[in-house]
Amino acid sequence: MATESKPVPLASNVPDWVQAELLVDVLRESVKGFSKIKSFKADSGSAAGENYATIMLRLNIEVELEDGKEKSVSYMLKLPHQVEVYKKMMEGNNIFATEFAMYKTIVPELEQIYRDAGVEVKFGAKAYELKGAKSDYILLEDLAPRGFKNTNRTEGLDQEHTECALKRLSMWHAASAMRVATKGAYPENLTVGFFKEELRPMLAEMNNSLAKNFLSSVKMYEGNEDYIEKLKALEPNITDQIFKMAKVDHNNFNVLNHGDFWSNNMMFSHDAFGQIKDICLVDFQIPKWGVVAQDLYYFLLSSTKLEDKLTKFDHYIKFYHDSLVENLKTLKYPKTPPTLRELHMTLYKYGFWGYLTATGVMSAVLVDPTETASFENFLSDSTEGTDFKTLLYTNPRYRKHMQAILPWLLNRGAIEGF
Repeated sequence: MATESKPVPLASNVPDWVQAELLVDVLRESVKGFSKIKSFKADSGSAAGENYATIMLRLNIEVELEDGKEKSVSYMLKLPHQVEVYKKMMEGNNIFATEFAMYKTIVPELEQIYRDAGVEVKFGAKAYELKGAKSDYILLEDLAPRGFKNTNRTEGLDQEHTECALKRLSMWHAASAMRVATKGAYPENLTVGFFKEELRPMLAEMNNSLAKNFLSSVKMYEGNEDYIEKLKALEPNITDQIFKMAKVDHNNFNVLNHGDFWSNNMMFSHDAFGQIKDICLVDFQIPKWGVVAQDLYYFLLSSTKLEDKLTKFDHYIKFYHDSLVENLKTLKYPKTPPTLRELHMTLYKYGFWGYLTATGVMSAVLVDPTETASFENFLSDSTEGTDFKTLLYTNPRYRKHMQAILPWLLNRGAIEGF
């Protein structure tokens, strides 16, 4: 049936084409007994500093059912930024096309691999097609009504939540390895991802901008004399080293890395006593087939509590490894799983992922909420961009983490010359 809703004023970042009528087919699919839309409102779905890669909207809808009752439903709509550097990036690697394929094909495929082994698991939210959309988009169920929510990113995850996340990550990795072992390689967009030669100049420009701002801030860190010269020597080679690490070595144990596995990209539900019931992963925009070191460094350095970050690092690696081997066994993985020693050797060999995490996503995780936290300022060399990156790298919380992490990376050989 047609909608009864009247147009309502939209938030400033909501395109004009995002209207109630677009949701009619989705509502017919997802709401039992749907009759018509009574009201529709689109609001910002995340606060400043909580999401950089996309514009996130929450669509709140009041519907009338066939029995005359009314029901409130909501969806999450992800849209691309419209700034030039983002458009250029999308030309080289359309992250919305990748994520849409992940939700529609890869995520269900990995869930089915577990189902075939007698295990029920849901990795992500349900995705919907939106007929008539005027740009790239991802439309997802809103997990909040089911009790899922993010943790406080600046505090970091405690051991219980970290181990829950690692367990789910190991399930994801195991299924992805099983998929390739039994069905063959993933397509190029997942094996190469962002690391295409045509994107190298743009990535180099971004890396150089971040490195310049980071190095100017390191001079204020206590104990910087132990490593600052090594960091200066790294600066011209960062992009080349990233491309080197991104090249798939088929002699390694490889998995489909989530690629952006930090605390805001996982949502937890809890029971009345505060115990974790479930975890759901979100943001499958930059998956990458390769070594597990990418996801493990990215998550453990960016998203755990400072007091656990290094002291429990080896414990978390063993916890992940035990869970990975258990899941590979459950799935009847036809090859020999990696040993714990081999996993640690991989982490040492690819330790530069740790440096990239600490100087990249970890800075965004630890900064206080601020209106200047935006995709444009993260990449721009404007006055506003420089001021924001200075805030990222000099705020007391980040500095405290880095004054522990940089010596740790130095002692692991992760910032040696390449």
